[in-house]
Amino acid sequence: MAQITRALISLSDKSGIVDFAKELNAFGVQLLSTGGTAAQLRAAGLPVMDVSEYTGFPEMLDGRVKTLHPKVHGGLLGVRSNAEHVATMKKHGIEPIDMIVVNLYPFKQTIAKPGCTLEDAVENIDIGGPAMLRSAAKNFESVTVVTDPTDYSAIVAEMKRTGGSVSRETNMRLAVKVYQTTSAYDGMIAEYLHTNLN
Repeated sequence: MAQITRALISLSDKSGIVDFAKELNAFGVQLLSTGGTAAQLRAAGLPVMDVSEYTGFPEMLDGRVKTLHPKVHGGLLGVRSNAEHVATMKKHGIEPIDMIVVNLYPFKQTIAKPGCTLEDAVENIDIGGPAMLRSAAKNFESVTVVTDPTDYSAIVAEMKRTGGSVSRETNMRLAVKVYQTTSAYDGMIAEYLHTNLN
């Protein structure tokens, strides 16, 4: 069972997130977030730490770089049962991140818009989102990775049954969903770019 103490939330589709984050907060989970998601959670009265404050590094390049940082990916990928990993994380001030709630830039919706330019499409290729999802899913033994709002209620119910933990079985099921999602996303981008070759 993975005990959830810290969650990183960064969403394009924010449906249902305030209620889910309130449930996490009720378990004492520290909330890290970015940009518009952080603003929405704060507006709902939730305590949120900006990822830039957590990493000590500002968002930059028009938001292209905000979560691509060792304190994020180290917190996701560090193996909690590996003493060397734990020591390295401690040495570099990397805190474990036990859950991420992330969905991807709306590439499909962007390219479906009339008059969508190649530049518009490229700007809606998510980089940090898939990187975090894949990091978290690789470490499913310790990290709960949530990419689909329809999973929120089941995760909350499980945490209520277990006192704030999520099972390995649930984490593995969610990891499978992540790789299905990122695979389809990359395939869609590849197909779009291929059809727009000059």
